[in-house]
Amino acid sequence: MSHCHNSLSHMDIPEGARKIVLVGNPNVGKSVFFNALTGMYVDVSNFPGTTVDISHGRYKQDVVIDTPGVYGISSFNDEEIVARDVILSADLILNVVDAVHLERDLFLTLQVIDTGIPTIVAINMMDEAAAQGIKVDLDLLEHLLGVPVISTVAVKGKGLDEVKNRLFEARTGLIEPELKSKLQGMLNRIGSWGEALLVLEGDPHVAERHGIPAGDMREEIYHARRHRVNDIVDHVVKETQEGTTFGTKLGRYMLRPWTGIPIFALVLYAMYYLIGVIVAQDIVGFTEETVMQGMYEPAVRDLIGRFVSEESVLGIILIGEFGVLTMTVTYILGLLLPLVVGFYFALSIMEDSGYLPRLATLVDRAMISIGLNGRAIIPLILGFGCVTMATITTRILGTKRERTIATAVLGLAIPCSAQLGVIAGMLAGIGGKYIAIYVGVILLVLGITGKILNKVLPGQSSDLLIDLPPIRLPRGENVLKKTVTKSYAFLLEASPLFMLGALIISVLQVTGLLEAIQAALAPVTEGMLKLPRETATAFIMGLIRRDFGAAGLSDMDLTAAQTLVSLVTITLFVPCVATVIVMFKERGSKEGGLIWLSSWVFAFIIGAIVAAFVM
Repeated sequence: MSHCHNSLSHMDIPEGARKIVLVGNPNVGKSVFFNALTGMYVDVSNFPGTTVDISHGRYKQDVVIDTPGVYGISSFNDEEIVARDVILSADLILNVVDAVHLERDLFLTLQVIDTGIPTIVAINMMDEAAAQGIKVDLDLLEHLLGVPVISTVAVKGKGLDEVKNRLFEARTGLIEPELKSKLQGMLNRIGSWGEALLVLEGDPHVAERHGIPAGDMREEIYHARRHRVNDIVDHVVKETQEGTTFGTKLGRYMLRPWTGIPIFALVLYAMYYLIGVIVAQDIVGFTEETVMQGMYEPAVRDLIGRFVSEESVLGIILIGEFGVLTMTVTYILGLLLPLVVGFYFALSIMEDSGYLPRLATLVDRAMISIGLNGRAIIPLILGFGCVTMATITTRILGTKRERTIATAVLGLAIPCSAQLGVIAGMLAGIGGKYIAIYVGVILLVLGITGKILNKVLPGQSSDLLIDLPPIRLPRGENVLKKTVTKSYAFLLEASPLFMLGALIISVLQVTGLLEAIQAALAPVTEGMLKLPRETATAFIMGLIRRDFGAAGLSDMDLTAAQTLVSLVTITLFVPCVATVIVMFKERGSKEGGLIWLSSWVFAFIIGAIVAAFVM
């Protein structure tokens, strides 16, 4: 990438023309401002060294340049690199901000102001903010930022003339004194305020231009900037009920603890009733018992039995107690698939309605206590669908320590959808007292694990930055598409592993090793957990997939107390093979191995404590 001050050399910029650069997050309406300023005289060119197109045009004697929509100028991708270089070459910046999402957009505004380039801010979509009962004190915002702030509704042309009239009132804004002092200390080495900022923030490209090492202050600067944004928003934004829709009011109720927690409890109960009662008892009762065990298995046994004796080694493997063609297919299609479909149906409704981001905001404070922020609720909830996928989505978390904590919690205390469905069905049959103990134990383990890791791991939680889409009725087409897509992905991933698990169990049974393992594990299963010796088979199944192990428990004759102990243990048990592979890939062999081994120890110790308490 060429030096930022020469990076616009491919554009036709007349001598003496000022470069007016448009900056903003994605979808804030910059293109309307660009068109209003440039009219018909627009050119689009490819930015050197990238695939990013840049629009530029004339405004009077000056040049207006549009930048890609970005959330920051930090060299994380081509769009940010281009935005960074164009911004650093600007004579003045017109920053377009979405009035509805000030908390999100002002982070970029402050980063732009911190570059020391004269700036003017247009607060756009003020009509949408008013419709949602959001009032913004623009005079106070102008005072706190130190730059001109103008109210606009760009698509209706409101405020655009004022932007044009005040464009050259743009000025350098207020920078935090501590950061300002650090930047002044860099100026003798770099000479450009904006580039000094990016070197401090650890931008490798800018540091390389000046032949100096990149700074290591990104996290510290970002943290301070996020706190400043939160403080500004607290002072300038007021919410009213005047003229707001029911959806807006409901969305606000979801965010406030006194109303949000009861709504969350209601959502959880609805999910439990759908998955644990309707699906796990009624639908699975039909698909597993009537269809698979009553019709499919006898037909397969009859067909295979014509060619292979059921007592032979091959017969045991194919159609025996743990048969690849009998029990495995029954578990996948008759038991687990309906539960997975039920869970993803509920999750898709939560996503499409706009509830999930509000849940993240609601639980943010509680999450901070275990070293995470509210955004972590997204991988944790996804973990109830598939822990493997959720482990990958921990990448959305801001710091390495947060990703480590979330991965450990997912691997230890979050049951995936199929396992959760089996658990919900089994819990529904043992009464409210045991359900309360189960939920309490799992939440306690989750909290203690997070607390310990929060104390032990260096660093601190990043702040929550998340979009809050409008609350709306879920679209049936979207919900159906997400449910089908994710359920199909479950079938593709789980089926081969289930077949492998059934094959391993059958081989162990044929060779007599299954009984030997059951005997070897007896001090744990019978001694510590006070469960029948045969539950060792379910734990062996659980090594392949935890839901496979849970399904094995569902076929056993256990008392209510034994059911509770076995479900707590299998929930905390080691993650499935697919999750372990992803965990090792994402967190490395040392960290991943430690999480994996810890889940073994925790599962049996906590199971033993519960057994001592209830038996």
